[in-house]
Amino acid sequence: MKRFAHMLVALLTIGALTACSGGGSTPSGQTPGTGTGTGTQPAPATEPAPAPEKTLTLGLAISTLNNPFFVDLRDGAQAAADAAGVKLVVMDAQDDPSKQISQVEDLITQKVDALLINPTDSDAIVTAVEAANEANIPVFTVDRGANGGKVVAHIASDNVLGGRMAGELIVELIGGQGQVAELEGIPGASAARDRGQGFHEAVDGVQGIDVVASQPADFDRAKGLTVMENILQAHPDIVAVFAHNDEMALGALEAIEAAGKADQIKVVGFDATDDAVKAVQEGRMAATVAQKPKEMGRLGVETALKHLNGEKVDEYIPVPLELVTK
Repeated sequence: MKRFAHMLVALLTIGALTACSGGGSTPSGQTPGTGTGTGTQPAPATEPAPAPEKTLTLGLAISTLNNPFFVDLRDGAQAAADAAGVKLVVMDAQDDPSKQISQVEDLITQKVDALLINPTDSDAIVTAVEAANEANIPVFTVDRGANGGKVVAHIASDNVLGGRMAGELIVELIGGQGQVAELEGIPGASAARDRGQGFHEAVDGVQGIDVVASQPADFDRAKGLTVMENILQAHPDIVAVFAHNDEMALGALEAIEAAGKADQIKVVGFDATDDAVKAVQEGRMAATVAQKPKEMGRLGVETALKHLNGEKVDEYIPVPLELVTK
């Protein structure tokens, strides 16, 4: 019995030693639990999540949204911005140069990635362009240019060519004979200067044509009406009118129709807005020079994005013109 007890103790001791060994040994110099045995494995290293891409923001400083042409320009820009997934901040200067300068300064403070500017006044906007240059914000002008500062690209129709097209049509319509009036845009706006230049290139050399009045009506329909009323009183024998935009042309048309001279005076506008094209189709206006403002807005945004992506862009990007007649 005593011999059996000794054997049982020996067997229990061997079993205990075997259990403590864990079924194997730890390699020399390796901490238990870190090798290939049954120890806990460390979590594999993971790559840090990529930072989300920044959404680009473009600023559009527009001369006025109280004109269907510039509403179309804004809409074209907005559609292009939406398609590209970028933010577009639009500022309406309401034809006030000082207000536009303040708005551009505000966009600079917001640190927009690029500025699209449709200047109210090509001279006055220079200080705002220079402020953007100092802030390293690229500037693009649309429809109207800036007379100073660094501009990456200008997106516009050839306004000199458009004015010449209008003038040549008037010469044809009146057979090279008669008194003509001109309604000018905002003094200082590049579009007004260029359209007037092209118009005079076409008519000034024609011996039988006399431009008896060239007066600003600030691209505004109501002012076009008032200025035309005054011109009709001073020059009742005029036979044609060229207006630097359709809003002034439509205002002039109201004055002409009210004076009972609709059959005597040919009116040519510029921009091909919906109201003007309708007036041409109805035979009330002789013609309008068609620009494509939505295309300008689209090209403005796309050109700015190309530049921001490091692509080379042309300094002048033309938008085609065409003459709309009945």
